[in-house]
Amino acid sequence: MLATYGIQTQTPHQVEPIEIWSPNNMTKAYEYLGVNKKLGLTGRPARPIGGLGTAKIYRASGMTIVCYPLLFEVSDFYLSQDIALVIDDVKNDLAFLAKCWRLSGRPLFVMLIREDNIRGPNVKQLLNLLAQFKMGEVDGVKVRLGRLQELISSGCVEHLDFLSHSWQPEMEYEFQRFLELDRKSSFRSLTDIPKISMIEIEDKPHIDLNELRRKSTWELAEMVRHTDSVSSQSQLLHVLLDREGPEYRIDDSVVEERLEKLLRRAGSHQQWYVTRFCAATLGKLVDSLAPSITAILVRGKQITLGVFGHEEEVVDKPLSPQEIQDILFTKCLPYDIIQAVLQQEMILNIGKFISTSPDLFKGMLKIRIGWIIHAMKLELNYWEEGGERMLYSKSPHTIKKLLMKVLQCNIEDIDQRSPIWRRQLDGALNRVPPGFYDKVWEILERTPGGLKVAGYHLPQQPTLSDMTMYELNFSLLVEQMLSKIIEPAYRQLMVEAFMVVSTILERNPELEFQRPVNMDVLIKEAFQYFKNDSQPTVEEKEKQDKQENNMASFFNTPSVGRLGTTSYIAKAVVNHLLQGDVRHTYGESCSIS
Repeated sequence: MLATYGIQTQTPHQVEPIEIWSPNNMTKAYEYLGVNKKLGLTGRPARPIGGLGTAKIYRASGMTIVCYPLLFEVSDFYLSQDIALVIDDVKNDLAFLAKCWRLSGRPLFVMLIREDNIRGPNVKQLLNLLAQFKMGEVDGVKVRLGRLQELISSGCVEHLDFLSHSWQPEMEYEFQRFLELDRKSSFRSLTDIPKISMIEIEDKPHIDLNELRRKSTWELAEMVRHTDSVSSQSQLLHVLLDREGPEYRIDDSVVEERLEKLLRRAGSHQQWYVTRFCAATLGKLVDSLAPSITAILVRGKQITLGVFGHEEEVVDKPLSPQEIQDILFTKCLPYDIIQAVLQQEMILNIGKFISTSPDLFKGMLKIRIGWIIHAMKLELNYWEEGGERMLYSKSPHTIKKLLMKVLQCNIEDIDQRSPIWRRQLDGALNRVPPGFYDKVWEILERTPGGLKVAGYHLPQQPTLSDMTMYELNFSLLVEQMLSKIIEPAYRQLMVEAFMVVSTILERNPELEFQRPVNMDVLIKEAFQYFKNDSQPTVEEKEKQDKQENNMASFFNTPSVGRLGTTSYIAKAVVNHLLQGDVRHTYGESCSIS
């Protein structure tokens, strides 16, 4: 039917005898590479096949096999149901192949088009991409569109000799080729395909999960039978899965099967909140997550996984997919179930951004996924209330664009936002100014008692004797200290306070702190000076008395200026100096012999 637009396509039946395999099939096949029971060799680890691997043509046991890229795989995750994201990934993959292909022959890119893609709301974007294929150029990359049988001769062929007939009796996995489903109805053109009914995706308000947990299993099953709302069904099945397990049967299907169907239905209807909720309930894990984490780590960054405001797990070395899954679902499920899958989207996007635009992450030594999600909620709340619910309902492609906008906002400084918003964003992104860690080192050199932040004590010794100013371990130690702060705006104010202390000590080299410097005390005193200088109305004063420790007004004060936060922090630091909280250090030129 795409032929009506002049676009040449083929069905799986039309490409026979060539077989089309999924990336999972190819991963399973490569697990037999190097297997030797006598030597105890278990073969290649079950890692996903990348873009270069799926661009080859394979021959094994008399078969000719091609493999479509991982981004078209729908069995494990929901990202492929967002056609706008798929189109973006297709362009990125083509650019990657054009840049990195060094093998003989031409790379082969097999693009799958499913009926759901054509029925979705972004069909025009798909047609535009296919039109670029036909014209022979996609975002500057030269391509050739043709029948698979014609392109085989110019491709790169790799022989999988380890999959010979002699090995097949020992194989425990049966390889399935990509099949074409039999349809009773056929469509001659795109106009014949019925669009997704908007009535189907109308939804009812969410049910309180705590209220559902108080109901009996029989009542929940009855509600599932008589509820049409996909949102309500997802919550009911979630409670049943937790209580009775995935094999609990309702009529002719078990809970797990119902959730899988609901996941696909919600994804095809662009119901992303329900889609993510179902995926998290089923414990879905996206492929290629481990390579994305590795891409972040090799650039000298650390990652933390966990929900904002709760315990996080630091990832400082490459992990297996199972280890990543355990961390995500252990840290996220008790507090925010959707973040167990949303953070996977974030890792994939950050892995791509840090590879193509590393400048976006300047000043960010530790990438805290939960805090970045919090920054995205702040951005949405800036424009409209209900940022959390809105964020979870956004499509994966919109999430990707929003992440890029948040990362670019501070660099380009386009929007003139309030100081508190700027501090919240900087704090949530864990950004620090250039040379910040060196400044903290210099402060520590002049502070024998060490530094205290949010109850965390950073001693002068053995820190200075065991480390150097420029080494990564010291920077990570400072980040560990700052991570004890739970409020983004306060964290950023703490960074400003360190810069003020450093400037004062740098301009007064004869001074040195004698006792431990409690940075929280300095900020508290600065806030007190700020309150004394402000002239609140009677109502504001009563409100301040009720909320004595509410520093929102201080956070919303510009850092520079006569009445800026920097001046108040400097005043608090100088006050400590004048109170004799320092000792003078004189050089040899001042000594009397």
